[in-house]
Amino acid sequence: MRNILIVAGGVVAVAAIAAGAYFGTRPATTGTAAVAPVSAPNTSALAAVQPGDHVLGDPKAPITLIEYASFTCPHCAHFHTQVLPEIKKKWIDTGKVKLVYRDFPLDQVAAKAAQIAECAGNDRYFGVIDIIFRGQPQWAASSDPLAELAKPLRIAGLGEAEIKACLTNEAASNAVINDYKGGEQMGVNSTPALFIDGQLYRGPRTVEDLDNVLGKLAK
Repeated sequence: MRNILIVAGGVVAVAAIAAGAYFGTRPATTGTAAVAPVSAPNTSALAAVQPGDHVLGDPKAPITLIEYASFTCPHCAHFHTQVLPEIKKKWIDTGKVKLVYRDFPLDQVAAKAAQIAECAGNDRYFGVIDIIFRGQPQWAASSDPLAELAKPLRIAGLGEAEIKACLTNEAASNAVINDYKGGEQMGVNSTPALFIDGQLYRGPRTVEDLDNVLGKLAK
């Protein structure tokens, strides 16, 4: 099985992923405080849709929401199951916002899960990551996470053979690695990390908080 962290020449591309504790995840926050923007490096190209990006919504939507997430991050799962559905209904489905999802795996398991999702193809991608996040409490805590994850992915057409082939797929591996490297350039050091029109936001990620930010941009 190909190690997702190995690139050409046998060099470890993102060794820091293996030490997931170095990055950690920010504790979930509650309350009504506004989402606070913080400074990010000058990476205007990465703040726009890139070739190979997975985009949810109208690619021509005027507001761009970029999310960097890790499949083993419980706060990322919370965002996708509790917050994103409302944001999708109000902002994405109405053509005002497009979501760009990028991988920032914090450990080997998350990196391999990301590689599997990459193999699903554009038409099934967001359905697959929804399955992964919704089932996270079960598969991530398993003694064999990838084997447990494979069970619900069967309904998406990803059987044992497809997953085995995916984990040796160099293109899928490189896509995840490139997302991670881009996240580092953008100043990402925890997940989920959200960029709204190029501005990095940290803090509460409730529906109300994001509504407030997006509402100001939509005026």
